[in-house]
Amino acid sequence: MATNTNAETDSAATTPDPQASGSIEEQAQQQTGSRQVRLRIDQSDLHTCYANAFRTNATAEEVIVDFGLNQVTSTKQESGSDEPAGEIVFQLSNRVILNYFSAKRLVLTLGQLIRRYEQQFGELQLNVAERTKTN
Repeated sequence: MATNTNAETDSAATTPDPQASGSIEEQAQQQTGSRQVRLRIDQSDLHTCYANAFRTNATAEEVIVDFGLNQVTSTKQESGSDEPAGEIVFQLSNRVILNYFSAKRLVLTLGQLIRRYEQQFGELQLNVAERTKTN
């Protein structure tokens, strides 16, 4: 992705890949009647944040994704106490609201990215205990 604030990208492809159902070229042709379209990316209001946790919610028309940080704190626990040994605070920082069409495109794109990553570096273990096992 370009680093300047008003990057322009020209789609030079004139023939869509027949295997790529719903490709950018096909979408452009459906929406504009032409296979070529100029995409202008305005990054002037772009903000970057880090998230290690999310939660989702939905309505009949929208998907809501909240992003934030899981912050783990531990407390001194007296023996025999029923008090928890620690606490996780989920600090929300950003909310993204998508229609279902955009949410599905996002899911498909993220799935492709994860598959490529795992092909290159190996399977991602979501279970922390599995990741930290020593063989």
